[in-house]
Amino acid sequence: MTQAMHEFATGLTYEDVPEAMRALLRVSFADTMGVAAIGATTDMAEAARKSTVRLFGAGSAGFARMLMDGRAVSPVGAAMAGAFTVDSVDAHDGTTPNKGHVGSAVFPALLAVADAMRAEGRAVTGADFLLWLAIGYEVSSRAGKAQHATCPDYHTSGSWTAVGVAVAVARMLGLDGERVRHAAGIGEYHGPRSQMMRCIDFPTMLRDGVGWGAPSGVTAGYLAMDGFTGAPALTCESEEAAAFWAGLGSEWMTLADTHYKKFPCCRWAHPSMDAAQALMEENGLHHADVARVEIRTFHYATRLAGHRPASMDELAYSIAFPVATMIVRGGFGAREMDAAVLADQDIIRVSEATELIDDAEMTARSVEKRWAAVTIIAKDGARYEAEPRSARGDVDAPLSEDEMRDKYHMFADPVLGRARAEKIRALCLRFDALDAQEFAGLLDLVLAAP
Repeated sequence: MTQAMHEFATGLTYEDVPEAMRALLRVSFADTMGVAAIGATTDMAEAARKSTVRLFGAGSAGFARMLMDGRAVSPVGAAMAGAFTVDSVDAHDGTTPNKGHVGSAVFPALLAVADAMRAEGRAVTGADFLLWLAIGYEVSSRAGKAQHATCPDYHTSGSWTAVGVAVAVARMLGLDGERVRHAAGIGEYHGPRSQMMRCIDFPTMLRDGVGWGAPSGVTAGYLAMDGFTGAPALTCESEEAAAFWAGLGSEWMTLADTHYKKFPCCRWAHPSMDAAQALMEENGLHHADVARVEIRTFHYATRLAGHRPASMDELAYSIAFPVATMIVRGGFGAREMDAAVLADQDIIRVSEATELIDDAEMTARSVEKRWAAVTIIAKDGARYEAEPRSARGDVDAPLSEDEMRDKYHMFADPVLGRARAEKIRALCLRFDALDAQEFAGLLDLVLAAP
């Protein structure tokens, strides 16, 4: 039986959330906090925090601490700063059909409101937080699919996560079904309808729009609480969107669609990076042996050129340079987040010798997954060809527990120290079992400055 969105949001209980969904949210919590840790060190996060303090100071509505910073601002400001922090490193969880990300908006927004509730003396348990996350994830995933199907432009994640955040925050604030509807409509109407391909073509700190999607959703929840109207949200209630809400309450779209990233760059580059790494290792090649690289991939991905990025933002939205980095260094991780990598002459040489080919077959395949095929041409003329492959990390090709653990510590340990990083991860992986005092302790760990 399909529930209406507002009935789902107001009626869902912790017991209604299946264990598979609970497990996913535990993994996403740890994964997102690892990304937030390294993200807190970026210029993008620092700029966002400065503006947040300037524009969104704590007021009579309460205060919340900024993620991985600790300073008190308004809940809306904390949501904005936190979302920009997570979004500054493109390594957080995603949803392949929506070509975007849920956790980078939902976690910072809900952490901000939960911290504001804590500051007001309200007890928040880990089970409470999981329930709210489940609502935010599922509504975001469905609203995103509805939006992509009904809007002509490819919009950023911020545009549709604003709806999921608004609905989750409305539940956190205890709003009834009608006010939940209004919150969703306000979040949808005022959310950032930003065009994603603009940032693909001209990479800057705009990124995936969640820096405005998260605070838009939080604002919508509080506006609805105070009587502001905005219903209906077309992505939730229009006739055109109805198919994407089928099974709500009994089927979890989040479980089918969520993926995790191995590398801190746009996932459209990942199949090419995996293929290049395999070709180098399997054939005993050295980067000095490489004359040219050919990458056949889907249309949108060919716009991720990035043969010689001038900034970390350009590197994040490129294919040629990350593939070249994989060929030269054999990996792509935290040490490649240093701007010094942009001047590595060996990487630059291979990157500029890489051709991106707009391939009709790869485009046709790249609907539910992202596909690419890589060929390395050696200086002696030998051709090494990899079979077409999709990015790892999807439900049917998951990263191992060891890979997820190693990724987390690679990002978090240098910033937080091993002891704090390990404590955060351990608590995130069982956060829904924490009582109010224990969950407040987890908030202290993830919100405090490194």
